[in-house]
Amino acid sequence: MAGRSAMNGVASVATRSDVLMAQARALMPGGVSSPVRAFDAVGGSPRVIERGSGAWITDVDGNTLLDLVLSWGPLIAGHAHPRIVEAVSAVMARGSSFGAPCEVEIRLAERIVATMPAVEMLRFVSSGTEAVMSAVRLARAATGRRGIVKFTGCYHGHSDALLASAGSGVATLSLPDSPGVSPAVVADTHLAAYNDLDAVAELFRAQGDQIAAVLVEPVAGNMGVVPPLPGFLEGLRQLTAEHGALLVFDEVMSGWRVHPGGAQALYGIAPDLTTMGKVMGGGLPAAAYGGRRELMELVAPQGTVYQAGTLSGNPVAMAAGLANLELISEAGAWARAEAWARDAATILESAAAEHGVPLTVQRVGTMFTPFFTDQPVRNFSDARQSDRAAFARFFHGMLAAGVYLPPSPLEAGFSSIVHDADALEHFARAVRSALAC
Repeated sequence: MAGRSAMNGVASVATRSDVLMAQARALMPGGVSSPVRAFDAVGGSPRVIERGSGAWITDVDGNTLLDLVLSWGPLIAGHAHPRIVEAVSAVMARGSSFGAPCEVEIRLAERIVATMPAVEMLRFVSSGTEAVMSAVRLARAATGRRGIVKFTGCYHGHSDALLASAGSGVATLSLPDSPGVSPAVVADTHLAAYNDLDAVAELFRAQGDQIAAVLVEPVAGNMGVVPPLPGFLEGLRQLTAEHGALLVFDEVMSGWRVHPGGAQALYGIAPDLTTMGKVMGGGLPAAAYGGRRELMELVAPQGTVYQAGTLSGNPVAMAAGLANLELISEAGAWARAEAWARDAATILESAAAEHGVPLTVQRVGTMFTPFFTDQPVRNFSDARQSDRAAFARFFHGMLAAGVYLPPSPLEAGFSSIVHDADALEHFARAVRSALAC
């Protein structure tokens, strides 16, 4: 096999990951099933992962890496946790899907309603995109209005109307909002900068009687971790209430990550509707939307707002999600994951200061992002002004030192309940090595 160019321009022998990725690129766009996995933001070629155990993953070349991606957030109990494996195996042995109600679906619904303060009733779906698309449809039906306010850099899945200034992978790849989305579809999507309450107030002054809902990541995670400024979420709650619009929290990422009861519990704000995913699926495809009972009762078959899904609520995903939520509810479990993320952020800040590297680490709960800038990041514009080339160098330095970070400067890293002292020591050594380069 011919050599390939490494990041520093020195030829190196192709790895098994290289060989597999070459095969993948002939079969799938970019060789991946989701764009940000392709390493376009950082350069180089992706590692092909063979297995995971606890806080660690191993690629097909036998390299073991500390994993801070954790399947982009769902694996808050780490890889292949024995309790989740046992729960999924037991259910799978009895049948993977029935297209009919199952008891574990009810038990997971009970657990979610018990932990998410603003969710009284919910509907299961199979992806965050489905959850948000369905919540938007419900908001429009409930209010009789069409307008949706969203924030630049917040990603709410790839449904057409919400790909306006969508952050995350769209921004990472420097793509337009997306070819194939017609202007008419996004005509009712109104944009404001994250954390800019005045801009939202102006939208409501101009056309408040046409706005069905404000859709927001209560802690932004798709432009990197950006917390809400004091008063921002409270202001959104007040504005929507005053104008008869709904407040929709997209907690697909923040749910159970920033607090055991989501951002709504952390900040004490009750949205009308909530979308959930990632952690609630335990690593399998599962998501949900929920909220006030009178709103959810508008959903078919109880109401007339139609939404359906063949694999929604399947017992395998429900069992994985229930086991995941049970694990993080055990005494001290979630707090361990948060403490690890807090310590990791401190290590990053201290090492950066030691090496004279401009770095701002933003963290909420078990989510964190190192931005290569000496300024706080309050919105998408701030995030885009961070030094992405510096991040790419840092990413590859960390990868060489055995730590797998999200391959984009506009994404969140995650900790889990099984990230321990040894993992933290390994992380600290890698950080010092990567920043010294």
